Amino acid sequence: MPGFRGKSVHVDDRHLHVELQDGRVISTPIHWYKELEKASISEIRQYRFICDGTGIEWESLDYHLNIETMLTGNARQTAA
Repeated sequence: MPGFRGKSVHVDDRHLHVELQDGRVISTPIHWYKELEKASISEIRQYRFICDGTGIEWESLDYHLNIETMLTGNARQTAA
């Protein structure tokens, strides 16, 4: 789905924020993502978009997130 292509990722002490290319921002609780919750800020900043921008990869954490699943609350599903 073209509307769910990521532009940037930001994390604060409570939420993971993903800005989409169309300007929307999706924010979900960081505790939904145990791997990210345990990671350092510098590790979280080392992400890249995959799957034509519809997924996020943190290679050093071996963690993948499909942006669309952030809307469903199914945090355990990973990007293809």
